[in-house]
Amino acid sequence: METIKLKNIRTFSYHGCLVEEGKIGSEYTVNLEIKANLQQSTQSDNLEDTVDYVHLNRIVVEEMAIRSKLLEHVAKRINARVLAELPMVIKTIVEVSKINPPIGGDVESVTIILEESRN
Repeated sequence: METIKLKNIRTFSYHGCLVEEGKIGSEYTVNLEIKANLQQSTQSDNLEDTVDYVHLNRIVVEEMAIRSKLLEHVAKRINARVLAELPMVIKTIVEVSKINPPIGGDVESVTIILEESRN
């Protein structure tokens, strides 16, 4: 099983339980790792034989644009869409980080990590 990673996809999104978070927004980063059999693409050199990271990035950006109260909810949606739209993907690991979260302390970020595998 081979791996593709998209690191530090940056978005400005409106997630959070506080009403203010839905109005002012915040910076986020997303890391997405997928596992798939990429052996055919190593031989063919054809995009059709691999997992297109443009498609992966689009899923992340679109899901991050949909407001959620919880980062867990956003991460679950990202994993579910990757598995639904890209049949080659066997496993997904997504990390969603809120930069400088409003939690009453000097915290750089809060990160949720969710893994999901194809049944």
